[in-house]
Amino acid sequence: MATFQKRGKAWQCQIRRKGFPPQSRTFTTKLDAQTWARQIESEIDRGVFILRTSAEKTLLREVLERYKNENFPRLARGGKSQMANLRHLDEHLGHLSLAALDSSHVAQYRDKRSQDGVSSQTIKHELGLLNRVLKACQIDWNIPLPRGLATALVRKPSLPLGRDRRLQPGEESKLLKSASEYGGQIGLIIQFSLETAMRRGEIEKMRWDHLDFKKHVLAVPETKTKTPRKLPLSKAAIAILTALPRRIDGKVWDMALDSITGAFVRVCARAGIQDLRFHDLRHEATSRFFEKNLNMMQVAAITGHKTLSMLKRYTHLRAEDLVEALG
Repeated sequence: MATFQKRGKAWQCQIRRKGFPPQSRTFTTKLDAQTWARQIESEIDRGVFILRTSAEKTLLREVLERYKNENFPRLARGGKSQMANLRHLDEHLGHLSLAALDSSHVAQYRDKRSQDGVSSQTIKHELGLLNRVLKACQIDWNIPLPRGLATALVRKPSLPLGRDRRLQPGEESKLLKSASEYGGQIGLIIQFSLETAMRRGEIEKMRWDHLDFKKHVLAVPETKTKTPRKLPLSKAAIAILTALPRRIDGKVWDMALDSITGAFVRVCARAGIQDLRFHDLRHEATSRFFEKNLNMMQVAAITGHKTLSMLKRYTHLRAEDLVEALG
């Protein structure tokens, strides 16, 4: 039963129902108070009432900060790749309370980011981060969301076709020649990537105790998919590793993640190769596995893709290379 009491120029509404915590709120007009009371009592009657107090008192900015502090340290590189996503969410939506946040705010955010020229993939990552934060509120932090997940009914931006950049005839030799002139280990890292289809981060984290030279197998304990795997190594990959000096700290390579990226960009520039990213080497290596007649499951075991649809995005077979197979 709702009761209304005038307090100065405001109206206070109190709702008491057996089995439910008392609800109280102050409004400017009695009509607003009555409208709120009808809404709360209707939710109680229909069994869909959610306590709003914590969501009303908590800003999205506060839970974004908590998620960063509790979850980012467990991610690769301390969540560095997601920090920019979190900052943009905070800048545009952080001032809203969790009770006020709804799908219209998220849709407006999506559209504004798109108008600012942000790629669809980046926007998708930002909305995914917001979705994970809101789920943490409900599942881990006991903060019910009166409006539900604000991201649930928002259409994600359409993604462009995946990159199909492969090495063109002569580019591999130019790349390796430029890497040799550049010096350091970048040339060997490029060759190793083409032999294994490993991600840049997986290569950087390699340790000698992950290698079984007798079985030609490399253990990859930390992966993007969070599923460890064992990677078979070709004779060429083994030869590359055998030629490397052993480091005291147990790491295989003496280049950090950003150093690999920077060196690769400079090597490409010296070689006159345009629009080639280090991750494209993974595309190239994966496609070469198929050209060696390995089947989907065998390639997935090497690359670590969890689904065949994901693997397909990284597979770009040249039509001219399939002519001989067709007969």
